[in-house]
Amino acid sequence: MNVLATNSNAFISPTNQAEMSKKITLIIPVYNEADNINAFYEATSAVVEELDNYTWELLFVNDGSKDNSWEIIKQLAQRDARVKGICLSRNFGKEIALTAGAESVNDADAVIFIDADLQHPPALIPELLARWEEGFHIVATLRKNIQYSMVRKLGAKLFYHLLNRFSNIDIKPNSTDFRLLDKKVLSVLHTFEERTRFFRGMIDWMGFKKTYVEFSAPDRLEGNSTFNFRNLVNLALAAFTSFSLFPLKIAGYLGVTIIFFTMLLIAYMLFSHCFLGEVYTILAYFVVLNTFLFGVVLAAIGLIALYIGHIHTEVVKRPLYIVQEEVGLIDG
Repeated sequence: MNVLATNSNAFISPTNQAEMSKKITLIIPVYNEADNINAFYEATSAVVEELDNYTWELLFVNDGSKDNSWEIIKQLAQRDARVKGICLSRNFGKEIALTAGAESVNDADAVIFIDADLQHPPALIPELLARWEEGFHIVATLRKNIQYSMVRKLGAKLFYHLLNRFSNIDIKPNSTDFRLLDKKVLSVLHTFEERTRFFRGMIDWMGFKKTYVEFSAPDRLEGNSTFNFRNLVNLALAAFTSFSLFPLKIAGYLGVTIIFFTMLLIAYMLFSHCFLGEVYTILAYFVVLNTFLFGVVLAAIGLIALYIGHIHTEVVKRPLYIVQEEVGLIDG
C-alpha cells in the first residue's frame, strides 16, 4: 500500500502541472492594427508554445480603433482560449490603454507589455523571462536602431537629458514600453491614481530590481505608426509636469535673468544719460522695465496654468477609461 501510494504521487495531472507553472500575461495595446494582429498572434504563439514552464494569456486592449481590429481580436478569442480582449469606448491614448490592460490582470506572476506591430520582437520574450527568473522585478528594453528624423532624434535626446537632469526619475534613452513587470511591481502600479500618465516614468519611479535588454527594431509589417509629433509633445509635457518642477523653475530663473539684465540696461541708460550726454525720457525707462517684467509674468502664468490644468484633471476624477466590451475575461 505504501509503495502504491508513493508511486501514485509521482504522477502529476495536466491540471496540477498547469497550476504549478507560472502564468504570464502579454498586454497588447491596439489602435488601427487590423493588418498586423494575425501576424503578431502567429509570431507570438510560435514563441510561447516553446516555453513549456509557463501558462500564457494574450490580453489585447483595443484603444478605440477605427478599423476592424476588435472583430479580429474576437475571432482570435473564439479560436484560442488564451486570447482575451478589452474594447475601450473611444481612443484614450496608449498610456491609458496600457493602464487598462494592467488593471485587468489579477492572477499573473508577470506581465509583458508589447506592441502589436511586431516592432517589439516576440522572439525577445524568452530573454525577458530568463532575466526575470534571475530575480529582476523589471526587465525593460532599449531600442538600438531608431529610424527617426534628425529633428526627432535631437528632440528625444534633449527630452531624456532634461527629464533625467531635473526630475526624480532616471529613464534610459531609447527605452521602450516593451518590458516585463513582476507581480509585485504590478500590484504597486495598481495603486497609482494620477490621471495624466507617463507609463514608463511611473514604472521607473517605483525602483525595484531592474535590468535592460537591447534589441533591434524591425520595420513595421503593415501600416504606418499612429504616434505623431503631437503625441510626442503631449507625452513630453505629461512627463515633465508629472515628475518634475523644472518648468516652474525655468520661469523663476528666467525672471531673475531678465531682472538682472534689465537692471544692467537701466544702469547703462543712467550712465550714458549722466556722462555721455544721451537723453532718455522717463517713458523709455518705463517701457524697458515694463516690457521685460510683462514677459516674465506671461511666462510664469502660462507654466502655472499648465500645472493647474493637471490639478483640475486630477480633482475632477473622471474615469481613466471606459470599457465598452470584453471578450474571454471572466467578467466578460
